[in-house]
Amino acid sequence: MATDSDALTPRPEHRFTFGLWTVGNPGRDPFGDPVRAPVDPVDSVHRLADLGAWGLSLHDDDLVPYGTPAAEHERIVARFDAALQERSMGIGMATTNLFGHPAFKDGAFTSNDRAVRRAAIGKAMKSIDLAARLRAENYIFWGGREGTEVGAAKDPRDALERYREAINILADYVVEQDYNLRFAIEPKPNEPRGDLWLPTVGHALHFITTLDRPDMCGVNPEVAHETMAGLAFHQGVGQALWAGKLFHIDLNAQRIGRYDQDFRFGAEDLKEAFMLVRLLERAGYDGPRHFDAHAYRTEDADGVWDFARGCMRTYLALAEKAKHFDALPEVQEALAAASVPELAEPSVPGGLAEAEALKAESTTLDALAQRGYFNERLDQLVVDVLMGLR
Repeated sequence: MATDSDALTPRPEHRFTFGLWTVGNPGRDPFGDPVRAPVDPVDSVHRLADLGAWGLSLHDDDLVPYGTPAAEHERIVARFDAALQERSMGIGMATTNLFGHPAFKDGAFTSNDRAVRRAAIGKAMKSIDLAARLRAENYIFWGGREGTEVGAAKDPRDALERYREAINILADYVVEQDYNLRFAIEPKPNEPRGDLWLPTVGHALHFITTLDRPDMCGVNPEVAHETMAGLAFHQGVGQALWAGKLFHIDLNAQRIGRYDQDFRFGAEDLKEAFMLVRLLERAGYDGPRHFDAHAYRTEDADGVWDFARGCMRTYLALAEKAKHFDALPEVQEALAAASVPELAEPSVPGGLAEAEALKAESTTLDALAQRGYFNERLDQLVVDVLMGLR
């Protein structure tokens, strides 16, 4: 398959975004000091615009360090906003750092300490003010410290009630301030806490149904987070799409069973990445395609921008592969043989009027068991396309 080089060139209409904490990641890890200098957020705006990205995302503390005096806070935000407007860059999402400060060691919204919970909600309110000023589309809640290592230390029922209380209050605040923001919950199974509340897409989707304003809240699934739990990420995204709740998405790469690695998108499990991109493109997802990843610690400053180019190039290449795959006659034949189109048809269009027919058909299982579904053929076609054999 020959790929048009122009099809691999990122453009604003692709809506690619990167977090300030991603391209600004200094390469520090639990066992080693930083290997790269900090990146000025305004420099990130210009470099990403030059690469064809649509926008950025940020935590409050990424842009303005905690404790910055008011006058300096205003100078930093105004300078950053001016750069965004100069380069016509958007903010796909903003969020609050409720995990870095030592006060959040037992949680933020779900800390056992009521004073910490109140301070966390107040910090989120100020961060929401910043998000609205920068015209962010989504506001993300990732509960990195919302969990426990000691089961006896927290009653899950009380913790989830406090989590819900915080989201409800913040949703009311957004409405009261007349901000054009919607919320998204970002699930993760563990890390930095041993076990986190709302560990998967399914947990988050149910939690949303309990909120006072469920319509303004969706999910922000991340490749690494579902993969850490050994789950198929594209299936979680499919459930979010089915529920009408995919407000934002975090793209990266991850090996099953490891700590949160946040590798360059496509660096691991290309087949799963292909299925994800195909799903997003076929579904017409029009939200930000956000890369919550970072360059390897081995990279210098130039390597960071190689990383950013690679994320976007891989997504676009997989989107082209997906279109090519779906256009192949042999793929269409294999899909038909596997009865894939039939899954979209109602099983019982006549409802209970077909009850007697359904009972009669229950006697045909032996005959139905004889067919094959030709999944081997279909999956090999995916592999062939990814390897350039078709």
